[in-house]
Amino acid sequence: MPTTRHASAGILSDANAAKREEIVALLTKAYWMEMETVISYLSNSKNLDGVRAEEIAENLANDVTEELGHATLFAERIKDLYGTPPGSMDFTPEQTYLQPPSDPTDVVTVIRGVIEAEAGAIEHYNRIIEACDGVDWATQDMVIDILRDEENHLRTFERYLSEYE
Repeated sequence: MPTTRHASAGILSDANAAKREEIVALLTKAYWMEMETVISYLSNSKNLDGVRAEEIAENLANDVTEELGHATLFAERIKDLYGTPPGSMDFTPEQTYLQPPSDPTDVVTVIRGVIEAEAGAIEHYNRIIEACDGVDWATQDMVIDILRDEENHLRTFERYLSEYE
């Protein structure tokens, strides 16, 4: 990452270059988590069948836009911190638990996958918030807002799961 020579304090200062690189790495992971979630939510929203699946599919389809918005914010912040938002050649999928089930009426598997994805995002975003504390207030504030969305998604799908159990 290039040095700045412009900011004398905060995350953009040369004195915080190592911390900035750490935060960019965490943001890059968050970016990929969101992008993979977009793919999985879109696939699952189009794959689910059945009357009981309709509400879940609709919710996932709506969440695609929100998750893509989160990925966009992460990419913008990576750039603001002198990083480069990653391209598709850097992508390695990890969300085995969010693959569309072969049975399109298997709503519970999808719900559990969403819960696992959201819980993972919450855990990672808390790490980012902690890493930013005291040095990168802007990233911390942005991630706190995104964390709130993810907690809401988690609770929504926990409620769906309770209806099936």
